[in-house]
Amino acid sequence: MPTGRVRPISSAPTEVASVGIVGAGRVGAAVARLALAAGYDVTIAGSGAPEAIATFVGYETPGARPVTAADAASADVVVLAIPMGKFRSLPVDALAGALVIDAMNYWWEYDGDLAELSDPLTSTSETLQAFLSGSRVVKTLNHMSVYALEHEARPGGDPDRKALAIAGDEDSDVQRVAAFVERIGFDPVRAGALKDGMRLEPHTALFAADEDAAEVTAILSRFWESQRGRVVARARARA
Repeated sequence: MPTGRVRPISSAPTEVASVGIVGAGRVGAAVARLALAAGYDVTIAGSGAPEAIATFVGYETPGARPVTAADAASADVVVLAIPMGKFRSLPVDALAGALVIDAMNYWWEYDGDLAELSDPLTSTSETLQAFLSGSRVVKTLNHMSVYALEHEARPGGDPDRKALAIAGDEDSDVQRVAAFVERIGFDPVRAGALKDGMRLEPHTALFAADEDAAEVTAILSRFWESQRGRVVARARARA
């Protein structure tokens, strides 16, 4: 079935100077450290007041500034790293106009059985985009293991460099996110439109595979041969 093109991305120059992270868990902290090492100005928000995570931020991500979620939303790019089931707690108005990276994953075991997030006709990023209708959502950072995010960043050209797939509807937004991915130490690979973000979700072959760009591209191309791909194909055929 057609899924959009799958191809490596040549990163274009980016205007991104600041990164706001909503979610102070392990993924949020890992992305914060990567962004700080790459020279970005980084803010990070937890679920409560900034003071509640100040000690954690100072120890785990020295150089990042603890802020509210609304303040983190004012950065040039905003990374969402909270449990997917809590996406309706996001500050919609503050995120209006923002370029948002959806690094979230839906786990029914943790989030509960949420029909809006388990529909095989719709990627979770499309559901997020509908909720954040004034934002521009791009999917990435979610399918790599936390260990790889923490330990596997490499300079460009390194033969052991891992890749991150990116799904998004607007080429300019995808290019900006690709430049960010490149700068923090990973090769960006285009995974199609936002609807194709389902190929990056849990229960797919790509999830936690931690591979290079060539293998990420190959895994994405084999999605429709996988169990999850067949489930999606049958649902689309009945729709």
